[in-house]
Amino acid sequence: MRAVQITRFGGPDVMDIVDLPDPVPGDGQQLYEVSAAGVNFADTHHHLSSN
Repeated sequence: MRAVQITRFGGPDVMDIVDLPDPVPGDGQQLYEVSAAGVNFADTHHHLSSN
């Protein structure tokens, strides 16, 4: 699956698109396919204040 990954501090330019293994749901969990997701301006800066 494709994902956005943040591995270092910085601005929106540190968000990398990477390929990861498909997730496997655990007991009592459901896996949903998402074809599109939005990211707003505040989301691009959230990683700076979460550490």
